Amino acid sequence: DVQNFAGSWGSGLAFCALLHSFFPDAFDYASLQPAARRHNFTLAFAIAEERAGCAPLLDVEDMVRMAVPDAKCIYTYVQELYRCLVAKGLVRTRKR
Repeated sequence: DVQNFAGSWGSGLAFCALLHSFFPDAFDYASLQPAARRHNFTLAFAIAEERAGCAPLLDVEDMVRMAVPDAKCIYTYVQELYRCLVAKGLVRTRKR
């Protein structure tokens, strides 16, 4: 349940859910646990880089160290992921 660009992303599950929606064969989302933050971030960032070509703008250690992630950092990463998904033809955009 993503409500904002800060606390909602703190467990890594939001990143995993987002990536799982594009790459459902990459991992078993149902097996992930909110408390396994390091695993969730590591998995999500690796899949984003490998499958979407997304630059590793966020560091797993930084994400685990923060109880509530910085909203601007999260927003920037999500924008980059979106850009990469568009470039791979996985997200359609409206042409003007």
